[in-house]
Order: sequence, then C-alpha cells, then structure tokens
Amino acid sequence: MRFTVSLALILSQLAIHASAISKPQPEQNILRKGPIPLVIWHGLGDDYGSSGIQNISNLAQLVHPGTYVYVITLGSSRATDLRASYFGNLNEQLEEVCKMLGTEQILSTAPSINALGFSQGGQFLRAYVERCNFPPVHNLVTFGSQHNGISSFQGCSTTGDWLCRAGESLLRWGTWSRFVQSRFVPAQYYRNPADMEQYRAYSNFLADINNERASKNVTYKENMAKLNKFAMYMFENDKMMVPKQSSHFAEVNTTDGTVTPLKERRIFKEDWLGLRELDTKGKLDLKTTPGGHMELTDETLRTVFQEYFAPIELGGDVHAMPTDADTQKVLSG
Repeated sequence: MRFTVSLALILSQLAIHASAISKPQPEQNILRKGPIPLVIWHGLGDDYGSSGIQNISNLAQLVHPGTYVYVITLGSSRATDLRASYFGNLNEQLEEVCKMLGTEQILSTAPSINALGFSQGGQFLRAYVERCNFPPVHNLVTFGSQHNGISSFQGCSTTGDWLCRAGESLLRWGTWSRFVQSRFVPAQYYRNPADMEQYRAYSNFLADINNERASKNVTYKENMAKLNKFAMYMFENDKMMVPKQSSHFAEVNTTDGTVTPLKERRIFKEDWLGLRELDTKGKLDLKTTPGGHMELTDETLRTVFQEYFAPIELGGDVHAMPTDADTQKVLSG
C-alpha cells in the first residue's frame, strides 16, 4: 500500500509538471541570474598574455564561474600589444577597440558588459564608454588610472627598456608637438595644471575625453550617466604615478601640492562628464587600496569581483550568452 501511495503521488506530481510545461510563459517574464562578460584593458608596458593579466582573468572565472573574459589586444602578438601601450594614436586605438568589441560574437550580443581597467587602461575604458558604449558597460572599475592625467613623466626603470627609452627620445621633440601627441601614448594624457592653455589647445586625447574644452560633448556625459557603477581605486603608496590623486579625478597644484578633490572641481560641479549625476544616485565610488602602483592582492581583487562583477538578472531576450567552453579561454582581439 505504501508503494501504491508513493506511485500515485509521483504520477500526480508529473501530471502537474506536464501541465505547467504545456503553458509556456511569456519570454519577457523569464528572469535568470548570470555573470555578464568582463572586458579588461591592461596598462603601460603590459600585454594581454602576461602572467598577471592571465591570473586576474582566471580569478574572475573562479569567483564567478561562467564569466566570459575578454582581454583587449592591439596587434597580432604579445610584442605588438606591448608596443601599442607605448606608441600609437590613442584616438585611432580607441576606434579600433570600439569596432573590436562591437563585432565580437559574444560581447556584441550580451545585454551588457563589465569593464576593468588597470593604470592607463582605466581612462581608455572610460573613453570607450563616452565615445562608443556598444556593447554597453554595466560597471566600470579602474585601478591606479590617470583620469586627471599626469603632470610629470617617470624615468625608465631599466637601461634595457628600449621602448621606454624611445619614448623619452620622443619627448625631447616637445610634449605638445603634433608629432609626439600623435605617437607617444603617455603624452596624450599629460596634463599640467600650470599649463592649461597649451593642454586644451594641443592635447590629442585627455582634454577631449575629460570635456575640458569650451565646447562640451553632451554624449560623453549621457553615456557615463548610464553606468550602474563607476569605481575608481587609488593606490595608497603610489610613487610611480604623479600625481597619484589623479586616480580619484582630483587636481593637484604642481607648485604647492594642494589637492582639490573631485567634488570641489568644476568638472564635477558643472557635471561635464555625468560624475555628479552618478554620485547623486549613489553610483560613484572612490576607494583606496594599500600598496604601490599596481600592487594588487588576490584578496583585493576577489572583493572587487564580488562587489562589482556579481551575476545580474538577465531577461528572457538574452540569446547569446557564453557556453561553458567559451568561459575557459581568454580571448584577444
């Protein structure tokens, strides 16, 4: 009798389940949670295949299984990608990346992507949001990025670093020359508060993406305001980047060292980039992490991945999310 009752119960449950299946729900009411793709842009002197970038990519997949990681690559090899971090026209590089992300099979069909930028890769990803934003960025996180530029160039660390030495040679032509501004990457985000007239006149990149010229690009502000979260991390003991406060979009007087925080600057008060709007909505985070420039621990990265890159609700119209096989590889452009 006990078996008969159990069998009857099972059959009744199967009937109920079959009935539910026979009544399909409207697609727009089907919601599921899942990780969205993560796009990474590395910094100066790094490349897509370095052990550091590979470890970060693997950690992202470990924290949130199923995460599709795409590392931006300029060039056809690690060597050309590294070279492009020093030399090239940033406007042309950004245009290439916009096309790259907009046509990649998984990224271009995802509901949105997360973006993680290291050092100069951070302001480059911000520029991507401002100028392109397809696929749209959900959360943008930057580490040690020169959002407000650099006011001095660091010397080369080793005599054998020929790329850096070549860059130093270019600077002898003059930071504001068209030749240097269209070829040496760090020069294109150079910004000395004591020399703003030449900066606004000749900067090939930063003056535009920071909307610091008289004519403001409204699209930049509108696209930035669409972010769900924008988190900027500053390294507490950063000695390489001058000034380190640029990571928080702060202004530092090069004469007396006075720091003007982001929220006290015109760029925020007049909302040239939508940062005030993000802050009003609780979507702008300024954080500090221990260590020198790009000294990151797995613990810090795990915290960031959990807070900013957690799975989100995906609507029923999502039609091209990554497969298990896709998430096991880190793609280059």
